[in-house]
This record gives sequence, C-alpha cells and structure tokens, in this order.
Amino acid sequence: MGWIVAVIAAAAAVAAAVRAQNSARAERIAAARAELAERQAKAAEARTAALTDEIRQLARERIPAAALALSHPTAKVPGLREAAEVDGGSARLLTEAVQAARTAVVEERGRVDAAARAAMRGTSAKIQSLLNQSQQLLHELQHEYDDPRILQLDFRNELALRRTQATAVLCDAWPGLARQNSPLVEIVLGAQSRVAGYERIKVANHLRDERLALVARAAEPLAIALAEVLANATAYSHPDTDVQVTLQQSGGRGAFLVVDDAGIGMDGDALHRARALLAGPPEVLLTELGDPPQTGFAVVGRLVLQYGFNCHIEESPFGGMRTILRVPAHLLTVLEDDRSLSALAPKPVRTQATPAAPAPTEQETAPVPQPAGGEAPALPSRRRRAPRPAPARAASAPDLEQVPRTPEQAGASWAALQQGTLNGRSVAGPPPAPAPDDHDHPDDRDDQGDDQT
Repeated sequence: MGWIVAVIAAAAAVAAAVRAQNSARAERIAAARAELAERQAKAAEARTAALTDEIRQLARERIPAAALALSHPTAKVPGLREAAEVDGGSARLLTEAVQAARTAVVEERGRVDAAARAAMRGTSAKIQSLLNQSQQLLHELQHEYDDPRILQLDFRNELALRRTQATAVLCDAWPGLARQNSPLVEIVLGAQSRVAGYERIKVANHLRDERLALVARAAEPLAIALAEVLANATAYSHPDTDVQVTLQQSGGRGAFLVVDDAGIGMDGDALHRARALLAGPPEVLLTELGDPPQTGFAVVGRLVLQYGFNCHIEESPFGGMRTILRVPAHLLTVLEDDRSLSALAPKPVRTQATPAAPAPTEQETAPVPQPAGGEAPALPSRRRRAPRPAPARAASAPDLEQVPRTPEQAGASWAALQQGTLNGRSVAGPPPAPAPDDHDHPDDRDDQGDDQT
C-alpha cells in the first residue's frame, strides 16, 4: 500500500507543477497581451495626433498656400509634416484634399473673372461710345472757336478714350474702331498722339518704302499696342529724356517698330513676367494684374495673340528698356500712288552720299601768245585743267522734305496754316490770335500717370 500512496503523491506533485507552469505561462501571455494592447493604443494615439496635426496644417497652411501659388508660382506649398505617422491611405486623402481645393479655387476664380470681364466689357463699350461722341463734338468746336482750352479738352478726351479702349481689349472686346489700309508712319503718329508726354517721343523713319501700310483689320490693333508701349516708356523714364521710335523694314517685307527709353529698367523677375505677358498667354486673370491693375503689357499680349504681331522686350543701350514690335509681312501692304500721306508724317531718313568730283574727260586747248617778229606761231599745246567745282545747288522743296520734322515744327506749320485761313475769312477787325500747338500745354504732364508694367 505504501507504494500506491507514493505514486499518488508523486502524481499530485506533478499535477501541481503542471498547474503552476500553466498558470505562469498564462500570466506571461496575459502580460504580453496587455503590453501589446498598450503599445497598440499608444501607436493609435500617436497616429490620431499626427493625423489631427496634418488636418490642422491642411486647413491653416497647405490649402491657403496652394491658393496663393495660383497667383504667385514661386510660393511654396508645404507637404506632410509627419509622413511616417500617417498611413498611406490618409496621406493620399490629404493630398487629394489639396488638389480638390486648388481645382475649386481655379474654377471659382475663372467664374468671377469672367463675370468681371463681362461687366467691364459692357461698361467700356458705353463709355467708349460717349467718348467718341465727345471727340466728334470737340472737333466741331475747334473749327468754330479759337480757344486753346478746347485743344486741352480734346487731348484729355483722347487719353481717356485710350484707357477705355485698352480695358475693352483686355476683356476680349473688339477695339471699337475700323480703319482703312493705313500707312505705317501714320499709325505711329496716331499712337504718339494718345500718350501723355508725346512731345518727348522722337520718330525716325527708316522705311525703304514710304507708302508701306498695314491692312485695315490690323491698323487699329497695332496703334493700340504701340500706344501702350509708348505710354510705358514715357511713364517710367525721366521727363527730361527722349523716347526714340525707329521704323525699319526687314528683308522679308516685314516691319519693326523699335522703342527705346532711358528709364529705370526692370529687374529679372519683372522682365520675366513682362515677357510672359507680351508672349500672349491664352488667359490672363484680372486679379493677377496687381492693385491697381497694371494692364499695359497684358493688353499688348492680347493683341499679339489675336492679330499675329510679335513683341519682345530687352535692355536698351540707352540705359532703360527696348521694346520691339514686329509686324509680319502678311499684315503689310503698299498704298496706291493716289493716296496722299499725312503732312505730319516724318519722311524716310536716307544717307545722302557726297558726289565725288567727276574725272576730267575733256581736254581744252589754250592758245599760245604770238611771238614778236612775225614768226609763225607755235602749234597749240594741250593741257589738262582741273575740274570746276560743282556749284552749290539751292535746296529745293523735295530736299527740304527729306529733313525729318519734329512734332513741334509740324504743329507750328499746321497752326500757321489755320491762322492764315482764319485771316483770309475774317471780314473786319484784327486777326484772331495764333492757335497754339495742338497739345503743347504745360499741365499735360500731370496726365502722365500711366500704370503699365
């Protein structure tokens, strides 16, 4: 019996040891599970905190920066700050949120800009019509009254008309004026008359064909574009400096209008932006033109895109900027001989070569004196005479026309003609006072505030 008790005691001891081991293993498993659960809870809390921070950054920084980058491409849009704590699905959703916000902003800006363009287009058309009527009335008053204030009012009306016309073009409207085929030099004069500080603009005509002209559909658009370029050149250069305009022809019957100023120039960013606008981008939002809007280059870019001009800007050797408007050959034509040019148009500047003295081709004979004593005279001898200098030819009317006249001289000529007409029509009394130059008024400089860049 003893051995049975011993076996039972051993079995009980073994069972107790097994139970103890099982209990210890269960405790260890429970502790491990608890530790794992705790770690998982902490990781979940960390992911939740990181996702919360990313959402906060998305609302406060990333979406506003993405909207700002639409107007300022150099602005940086921040990315995920805690990319390791956010899983792939959440990161993709955050990125999609930024793209969706960007798309929504772009669509809304386009809608608002289109509405603003439509409103400005309608308003500009009405204002332009009223200004054209005022201009016609002022022209009638100029023939009836000799008052220089009418000329001042006419010039200011012309400045307002140019601003309104440029705004209409920027809003994709028709320029509002139809022309016939117009000489290129007259286009330049028309653009010059629309700019405050026109007296500083000096035109040099180097066209080989004096009657070179623009086709009707491109005449007014080129005048608008050149007026904007000249306004920019006069506004951003010193009032005591000149703005040089040179007309040239290329080998392929194209033409170039080169505008040089001695202004303040541009830095690299401004020059890059100006070239982008002058290249004629498909769309320019009004909100991207600054406050107040600087519309000059944007207007030129719209005309370049619509009519096929080319415009390039670079640094000028005069210290400012040089703007080159290229007119392709298909927009040019030649006027018929029966079409007279404006008397104010500068004549082509051609190099006058000094004629060389002609080589003597004629030999004259001179008699030798008769010797005394009745001897037979000697044979006549020949000697070469120096060529006679050609007499100075008086300058005729065509030669005088070859000298380019300044706008002041041309205006004085027209004023004298107008004064002579008034004197001839007057019946009695003293002749009226001479009419001043059309736009030569000291206070016109106050209208210099062009806002192009």
